[in-house]
Amino acid sequence: MLLIPCGNCGARSVEEFRWGGAMPHVPDHVTGAEERNLDYVWFLDNDEGEIVERWFHEAGCRRWCTITRDTRTDAVVMVSNHQH
Repeated sequence: MLLIPCGNCGARSVEEFRWGGAMPHVPDHVTGAEERNLDYVWFLDNDEGEIVERWFHEAGCRRWCTITRDTRTDAVVMVSNHQH
């Protein structure tokens, strides 16, 4: 089971959270503003390895947290401070 470390509540089960998505990277290989924005919003990668994600502690303190998670092992490797 994936445990998400919450800065206010401690480590909690993933079921208490709502996934806010991976932090997208603005593609640098697309030069036109409209094409770049379309790529940024709609064409998400399913990256293998460490990705930065946002999680909302819906069943707890109702705050957002940013974590770095390794998708190969589901291990949380870094936690950033909560942000509103």
